[in-house]
Amino acid sequence: MTRAFLIVMDSVGCGGAPDADAFGDGGSNTLGHIAEACAAGRADEGRAGPLAMPNLARLGLGAATELASGLAPPGLDADPVGLWGAATEVSPGKDTPSGHWELAGVPVPWDWSYFPDTHPAFPAELLDRVQKIAGMTGTLANCHASGTEVIAAFGAEHLRTGWPICYTSVDSVFQIAAHEEAFGLDRLLELCAALAPSLHAQRVGRVIARPFVGTPETGFTRTANRRDYAVAPPKPTLCDWAAQDGRAVHAIGKIGDIFSMHGIADVVKGPDARLMEHLVAATETSHEGSLTFANFVEFDSLYGHRRDVAGYARALEWFDRCLPRFFSGLRPRDLALFTADHGNDPTWDGTDHTRERVPVVGCGVGARAIGQVAFEDVAASVATHLGLSERGSGRSFL
Repeated sequence: MTRAFLIVMDSVGCGGAPDADAFGDGGSNTLGHIAEACAAGRADEGRAGPLAMPNLARLGLGAATELASGLAPPGLDADPVGLWGAATEVSPGKDTPSGHWELAGVPVPWDWSYFPDTHPAFPAELLDRVQKIAGMTGTLANCHASGTEVIAAFGAEHLRTGWPICYTSVDSVFQIAAHEEAFGLDRLLELCAALAPSLHAQRVGRVIARPFVGTPETGFTRTANRRDYAVAPPKPTLCDWAAQDGRAVHAIGKIGDIFSMHGIADVVKGPDARLMEHLVAATETSHEGSLTFANFVEFDSLYGHRRDVAGYARALEWFDRCLPRFFSGLRPRDLALFTADHGNDPTWDGTDHTRERVPVVGCGVGARAIGQVAFEDVAASVATHLGLSERGSGRSFL
């Protein structure tokens, strides 16, 4: 028996999606454009020079980007010694649940519902429901907004009135920000949990609790106690396949929320630096036959949406520097795959995710070029490696 580690670098796309034009994203390339900016000296805040990711480059990250998009990313030109290729999504969205579910073997069979980019953004009956559950006479914001900007703009009024801050984004989400101490974390979580079923019925993908702390004088900061109340996958995923065969599925980061804990034995959450420690520890503590499924979100949440090229590059380089500790804990028959759920090109217009292919690179099976594959093939390959009885409709590349 052996173990598998499936690691999602949230939003680290590599361009080339065949339907990118339909999303307004033709030519977007998260990895490729970051690498070009670094090589040209346009991403030197807190770092300098070409994008340095020697560990993932050696597995084939640069080759995967060139395969996906035709762009050879400067600085990532090592000859691959690992498994490498690029995956293409078929689900009709470029959001977190769609990407993760399809990587786990279940493409999304419906179109998500989105709130209009208007002010107000939400129907009156939805906000009436928020007020009734929260026991308040009003809400704040009611618009598309960045999470950090919306608490800066409405945090003081929220403390004064107690009214929840309601906002959305280009994703299929309804988000509520509230002060963790003044409003109460448990109260915020209960509010979001109560709202979620009715919004899920309307194909809104997630209701997200966004707690924060601070004062108008010191500023407001979001905490690590975010909670996503997501629509459950429409049928069993890789997590369920593993659980049905008696295998433990360990979730790191947002994975538990994204899959509504279906098939998942345990979960750890926190900022990416802490999640890396959990990932390294999992190489020591996880049992034979287990799946460790991780999501590192800060590439997307802190740098992609904010179009911060240098910050994104710093995060990529930090992640790569951490990997030798992870690799040193792997056992000879373990499989580790690194991939992404969508793109979020920080050189692109707006603040939205970008429709891209994603890299698939890994170690544990030697040097292997897998070519162009489907998102579903990732699930089939992990299931094949673990010897699961269910492998979905994808094709294993192992």
